[in-house]
Amino acid sequence: MSESRKADAVIVGAGIAGLYQLHKLRELGMSTRVFEAGDGVGGTWYWNRYPGARCDVESLSYSYSFSPELEQEWTWTERYPTQPEILRYVNHVADRFDLRRDIAFSTRVVSAVYDDAAQRWRVDTDTGETVDAQFLIMATGCLSRSKLPEVPGLDRFQGQTFHTGHWPHDGVDFTGMRIGIIGTGSSAVQSIPVIAEQAADLTVFQRTPAYSIAALNRPLEQSEIDGMKADYRAWRHAQRTSGFGVPVEQATQSALEVSEEERNAKYEAGWQKGTLVSILAGYTDTITNREANETAAEFVRQKIRERVHDPEVAETLCPRSYPFGTKRPCLDTGYYETFNKPHVHLVDLRKTPLVELTESGVRTSEHEYEFDTIVFATGFDAMTGAINAIDIRGTGGIALREKWAEGPRSYLGIGVAGFPNLFMITGPSSPSVLSNMLVSIEQHVDWITDCVAHLRDRGVAAIEATVEAEDGWVAHVEEVGNTTLYPTADSWYMGSNVPGKPRVFMAYIGGVGVYRQLCDEVAAKGYEGFALEGALTRA
Repeated sequence: MSESRKADAVIVGAGIAGLYQLHKLRELGMSTRVFEAGDGVGGTWYWNRYPGARCDVESLSYSYSFSPELEQEWTWTERYPTQPEILRYVNHVADRFDLRRDIAFSTRVVSAVYDDAAQRWRVDTDTGETVDAQFLIMATGCLSRSKLPEVPGLDRFQGQTFHTGHWPHDGVDFTGMRIGIIGTGSSAVQSIPVIAEQAADLTVFQRTPAYSIAALNRPLEQSEIDGMKADYRAWRHAQRTSGFGVPVEQATQSALEVSEEERNAKYEAGWQKGTLVSILAGYTDTITNREANETAAEFVRQKIRERVHDPEVAETLCPRSYPFGTKRPCLDTGYYETFNKPHVHLVDLRKTPLVELTESGVRTSEHEYEFDTIVFATGFDAMTGAINAIDIRGTGGIALREKWAEGPRSYLGIGVAGFPNLFMITGPSSPSVLSNMLVSIEQHVDWITDCVAHLRDRGVAAIEATVEAEDGWVAHVEEVGNTTLYPTADSWYMGSNVPGKPRVFMAYIGGVGVYRQLCDEVAAKGYEGFALEGALTRA
């Protein structure tokens, strides 16, 4: 049955971003409706329940900072939190701040159309509910639109299939089974060691090997927890002003300025920290100079050789086709060691391409493999996939999908020219996936909330990025990106994992702290680069 209502704002998504945005709009006294496709909160941590799923940012840093009371009352148990622990945390936040009453679960937004005359959005859902709202805020996540491999026969296989991004809530028992896993990105790197513990036989199909660093995960010491809780304010400031939202010591030298011995000693010290950025951030030019990058890449490859007994398998697992860091590095617990087990096999799809799925398994150019279950660890249509899944139409009926046909265009990764009162949290062309997402989410939500308050205080009906500002920002993001090695890799950062998707670097690499300052300057100048339009009429 259809239902229509009015609200000040609609938020799409009830993950970490959507929940915080709801909380902030409530503080402004705004009526808000949140739509969530899942039947619970959590976003990425609701959907990604595959074995071994963990965050690759340390738990004491991967948490909300807006509530000192929340910081003090919640206690993390491990250095890198598991998916169940993060989901418990997000549910705790939803309950503590009574957020569920404004959320419609098991509901997908199918379209959002801007009414030029009314200067409001009409948002339609698959349950028949329609909302008329002044603001539309996309909290849909950067990695929430999963994708399958582009091979024939996906519907032909007679066994079970699972995608790591949409895992059954009650888990899967692989005991005694023959398992095939397609993909070797982050979800595969985390799940393969766990699945191998159960499976009778496990075959991994690898197209492009990952650079993975040992996570060195462990239970947190009480002294660590107490120390962070006593110093959270200073730590949060350091996060917000850092490059990646994870404070690290600032590099002062080129990797090519020092001896190999000194360089490897620094890389080893970074390795022993067990973080994503510790090796990348060791020298000033690791991500900008190919020769410098190769020194770090070779260090990680040597670690792979040390961890894998069979030299041929080790070399197959060593990445060589892209610079270290230009595809998201992984953190692992026993990933490479898993290939030392006699029942675990590696198939190099560069040498023997995947041809099709058959009734009984997977056929490559050389062999057919029979399985009981196939796991697709094949990633996402990143950054734009979840937004483009909704038919969003701005002024004059223009479709966002059409505007983005040659790649996403936005101003600050927050607003889009031609789409008034549409805000994106960690949208394309913002630091987003090149940062600690919690830090970037909070920064965007705070900025959007301040912007909305500014408009309401002044009785302004709509705000829209100008074409000139959008063009300038797109050019700046590309210019900064081109000073690095990121565009040289075929990665999901570039959209290269989705056939036909425009090849555009979709994140801002200028740094979390620098980006925050730019956004603050835009706001301080009366939202420079945005056009403020019309007088607000209140019902």
